[in-house]
Amino acid sequence: MQRFQQVAANELGRDLAVGDIHGHFPRLQQCLDEVAFDPQVDRLFSVGDLVDRGPHSEEALQWLAQPWFHAVQGNHEALAVSYLCGDPLDLDMYRAAGGGWFLDLPSAEQQRYASVFVTLPLALQVATAEGPIGLVHADSPFNEWSQLRTSLLGEDDPRVREICQWSRRRLREGDTHTVEGLRALLVGHTAVLQVKQLGNVWHLDTGGWNKGHFSLLDMQRLVLLSPATDE
Repeated sequence: MQRFQQVAANELGRDLAVGDIHGHFPRLQQCLDEVAFDPQVDRLFSVGDLVDRGPHSEEALQWLAQPWFHAVQGNHEALAVSYLCGDPLDLDMYRAAGGGWFLDLPSAEQQRYASVFVTLPLALQVATAEGPIGLVHADSPFNEWSQLRTSLLGEDDPRVREICQWSRRRLREGDTHTVEGLRALLVGHTAVLQVKQLGNVWHLDTGGWNKGHFSLLDMQRLVLLSPATDE
């Protein structure tokens, strides 16, 4: 795994970001169609948790194979990798969290998914004309983006990984501190009724995989395209 990846600016079209997908790819595709997403020039960035809970988790690899789709590794992708690696894992918890589709796959199929999930970065940095935008699944463990970059490019620190993929502290505490070095940090992991901004951290998981809706953020303008907004 390359734990930290940088992506060049999109000179041709739009860069959109979306929160947790959790196996609801047809619903997400409908949302993309509504904003006239063009895969020839546009790109879609995911904050992770592509799988589990929803009925179409098996489509994750098809989406990850598209050159216009980029994702960080969420905690649900990490659970699949941990299972295949034989790491300690509460299987009842994993199944209750929607991992049954993966646990019930033949071992060769499990390996096929995990071999892709393990390559997903923990953090993405996307260039825009107004400055870099970062993506992690849950939160940054540092208030300086450069510190996270240095950590992820160095030795794998399980404490850093845990915060990147599992932390809910920022939302719980209402922490409005800025993550310096970024125009915005985009995260998911914890469902909110509407996109919530704390400092320059945008929480994008608005429950499109459940009873909520997918929220698409135009990363160049930091404007929500879906649900539709008045401009």
